[in-house]
Amino acid sequence: MRNAKLGAEVVKVLNERFFEAWYFDERALAIEKIISLIPKTDVVSWGGSMTVSELGIQERLSNLGFNLLDRDKASSSEERMELMRKALLCDTFLTSANAISEDGCLVNIDGFGNRVAAIMFGPKQVIVAAGINKVVKTLDDALTRAQTVSAPMNMQRFLLKTPCAETGSCRNCHSADSICRHIVTTRLCKPAGRIKVILIGESLGF
Repeated sequence: MRNAKLGAEVVKVLNERFFEAWYFDERALAIEKIISLIPKTDVVSWGGSMTVSELGIQERLSNLGFNLLDRDKASSSEERMELMRKALLCDTFLTSANAISEDGCLVNIDGFGNRVAAIMFGPKQVIVAAGINKVVKTLDDALTRAQTVSAPMNMQRFLLKTPCAETGSCRNCHSADSICRHIVTTRLCKPAGRIKVILIGESLGF
């Protein structure tokens, strides 16, 4: 009950900020909605996202015969980087958000910057899939969540050497391995409807 009520309120304010947003109690319905938003002729890519992976979106799109730019299939670091660059001009870009404030702002933290760059400009449409666990009260809370929850958990997943990877707590470090290089707040969507937010009443991703 709480998730559905909160989800409906967040969807309302996101729509007021010119995003297109929907709430679903269950991931199965959310997945079907995401697939329905992607024209079969689109070139599709994505940024690093545990949420998108947990939902199995890439596998579904592959099985349906979509044209995918998949950096994980690159045979070298150079090819991987080139695919990441090409993704900035794809038709549909899939990602999540590190946090969403209750008043409808998205916050993302990024190491290379390719994910936040695509959210800001390039792909014709961006689809943001996010669990209700990403919703926090204020923009300050969203920034805090991105830096003190999402970033440390991702660093531990990548097995990189930063203070947060060692302790689980952000130290506002200047490490060469830090993924806290770009912190972007998206408070309005332009053009209207380019960014579509699918909010799901489950805990997903970091």
